[in-house]
Amino acid sequence: MSNACCIAEKPVYTDELADKFAAEVGVVPRPMETKNEIDERGAFVRQPNAFIEKAGEGEGRWKPEAGRYQIYWMKGCNWSNRPVIVRDILGLTDVIYDIKTSPSGKTNKYGHGFGTEADYKDPKTGAYFLSELYKNANPDFKGRATTPTIVDVKEKKAVNNDYHRMTNYLEVNFRGLQPEDAPDLYPVKYRDVIDEFNDWLFPHINNGHYRMAFCQSLEAYEEAFEDFYASMDKLEKRLSENRFLFGDYITDSDIRFFVTIVRWDTSYFKNVGPIRRRIADYPNIYAYMKELYNIPAFKNATYVHDLVLGPAGDKNKLFADWNVRIASQIDYDKLWADDGKRAELSSDPNKDIYLRHPKGETVEDYQSEISVSHWNSASQADRDPSDPKNSVLRVDASINPLKGLLKNE
Repeated sequence: MSNACCIAEKPVYTDELADKFAAEVGVVPRPMETKNEIDERGAFVRQPNAFIEKAGEGEGRWKPEAGRYQIYWMKGCNWSNRPVIVRDILGLTDVIYDIKTSPSGKTNKYGHGFGTEADYKDPKTGAYFLSELYKNANPDFKGRATTPTIVDVKEKKAVNNDYHRMTNYLEVNFRGLQPEDAPDLYPVKYRDVIDEFNDWLFPHINNGHYRMAFCQSLEAYEEAFEDFYASMDKLEKRLSENRFLFGDYITDSDIRFFVTIVRWDTSYFKNVGPIRRRIADYPNIYAYMKELYNIPAFKNATYVHDLVLGPAGDKNKLFADWNVRIASQIDYDKLWADDGKRAELSSDPNKDIYLRHPKGETVEDYQSEISVSHWNSASQADRDPSDPKNSVLRVDASINPLKGLLKNE
């Protein structure tokens, strides 16, 4: 008998197992977005992030340190992937760990768990559920534990789940732990412009899918639907004249846009009803997405066939899910091959895709106070994605305000 036959298989992660683990550690069921984050109009207004402490030195901040932190993320969530992509681009893979979460049991009753890990536990903290690490940081926490979350694995507590600014902390506060020649995704001189655009991108694009998928009224659905496609039209025009959103080089904003559009034709469309256009129907956005997909840091965090399949489907049903029957057979590496033509939009003499830090720039020169996003406001009115005052841009989103300004010396 082979050794493999002697190894007992781990049982399927059932709801009964999840209930058992939850009772053991005192975890309560996860609040539901569609019950707890819907306003009086039936629109989805996302909860603010609970842990928005900044990285850096000083009281109440989490100090950058190699080997101390772990990113908790999941394959399906668009902003969940962003810090992993940024970490890899910046050469921080040996500095910050990461772990992918999974549903807790069949129905995900308790939120993010660790169903693929031995004993269903996070190997570094021993937790069954991400929410345990939230409670360790704040015993009074009662919201949803979300991904991405950065956890201090030494103290076994969440330190930041602010996806609005999380990548900026990796870019800026972890600069001293990056290789000297790491790309500059968040140039000092233009951070206010990038922040402004990112805070526009969030309600119109990144959260657009969820606004359609979670809303409970036709009014809210149509509002989110029109908003998303009007915004996509603007970005299609912008990318007709710019290789990337701010010109010749990839910035933090491109990572944020990519993680949404790469999911639209593969999985998001299933949750939002009839769609107006596929990503493949936007020639500039589609070519842009393909160029980014072929960069290892982007491709390695995408898991495209996992997005396509989602929960296991029954291929033998008469009306089996199209993704299960057809999309599962698509060779996305071939379909999304980059033809290299977008490089022609770049004025960089070497067609470099990354901005480099200026010569002589020190770590101290690069570090600045990261702004606070109003999307974390305690006021629901400040987080209403339909209110124009919550996503104001100094110029229309179809125009790149930094055209020709980002340059390698």
